[in-house]
Amino acid sequence: MPYTVAMFARVFLKTKEEVEIQQGFPWVFDNEISSVKYEAADGSGVQQAALPDCAVQNGSVVEVFAKGGAFLGTGIFNRASKITVRIIGREHADQIMQNPAEYYHKKIQDAYNLRKLHYSIHDSYRLIYGEADFIPGLIVERYVDVHKNVYLLVQFLSLSCEVFRKEILSALRKIIKPYGIYEKSDTSDRAKEGMAERSSWDGEVRESVITIRENEVELKVDLIHGQKTGYFLDQKDNRAAVAKLCKGKRVLDTFTHTGAFGLNAVKGGAKEVISVDVSPEAVEMVNRNIERNHAQNRMKAVCADVFDVLKAYEKSGEKFDVIILDPPAFTKSAKNIEKAYGGYKEINLRAMRLLTENGILVTCSCSYFFDAPHFYGMVMNAASDSKKRVQILEKRGAGPDHPVLAGYPKSEYLKCAICRVL
Repeated sequence: MPYTVAMFARVFLKTKEEVEIQQGFPWVFDNEISSVKYEAADGSGVQQAALPDCAVQNGSVVEVFAKGGAFLGTGIFNRASKITVRIIGREHADQIMQNPAEYYHKKIQDAYNLRKLHYSIHDSYRLIYGEADFIPGLIVERYVDVHKNVYLLVQFLSLSCEVFRKEILSALRKIIKPYGIYEKSDTSDRAKEGMAERSSWDGEVRESVITIRENEVELKVDLIHGQKTGYFLDQKDNRAAVAKLCKGKRVLDTFTHTGAFGLNAVKGGAKEVISVDVSPEAVEMVNRNIERNHAQNRMKAVCADVFDVLKAYEKSGEKFDVIILDPPAFTKSAKNIEKAYGGYKEINLRAMRLLTENGILVTCSCSYFFDAPHFYGMVMNAASDSKKRVQILEKRGAGPDHPVLAGYPKSEYLKCAICRVL
């Protein structure tokens, strides 16, 4: 039956807590809520209670209001999470819930249309980027293998998208018409939302290791066992930019994962590439990718801890013309920023010492909490301590398949600086 406004609970915020939401922030934290007004399940009428005492069920559709009564948006309620409401739309609840299948079909079609402005049908890219595409908690990667089969890797990371799982998967099938869909909802984010982890093929089982083509480089991607969503699509454009700087150069590619930066360097004409990763499984994949691209004469993979390798190369007097630092996030919380700072600074300082005169340092951070001021301040201090001078030639981020939502700073996380070290 159609929903009516009267059936939806109303969440009222504390004074002035609406400001960020009006600016585009899509989350309501538990400590920002003043009260919840809802119809009692026993039919006794409308109740109003503070958050700990309210009887609204997790997964319920609610409307969010400022203290003074201004409507802010519709969201999904979840007391299991500190993010008690994730806003799914700025429309009233009855407009959304009259036909949720149609509502999510439009959201996914809009996201697809946006990507088609930048990518061809044969490109792999992030199709849905959670809150930045107005579907909180949903990640969808669109992979196209060398046989032109389209695979979708999906993650339902919050209750706000889990509630609409059926509608979302249906829309993806209708719009993208994928060869296969693999759900990899196996992260700790789901536990924070009160949900169990889940990983499986949705529908027919397909190949788990596929080969995609990026910037004319062929790369094997393990959908099931690869890190996070199998591959880091956000660095695609940065890899192409770095490749242009590598002709005739000796390149050190660290935290390589699949060897993508290194193979792009080979494609750009590098004379030698050494790619390092601490994971034996990653190095095995790199070696397969090296062979796939016939790069054995110019590229090799090394299984070792990057910190140890940088120390050893410095001690032995090794020199490189280009060094790429693309580490995993050294911090996933604000409280560990100082510890992360030390790690980032050490690898950057040592890399600067290993570079030839006027060498190129490509240094990255994918941690939102280690923001741009921390990151570029670290580069400056690493240069000072290594007795080098640094020119930042480009400040780059993720590609257009990772749009930044105004008012939601977490959507801008990747920093990639291309530097000349003197």
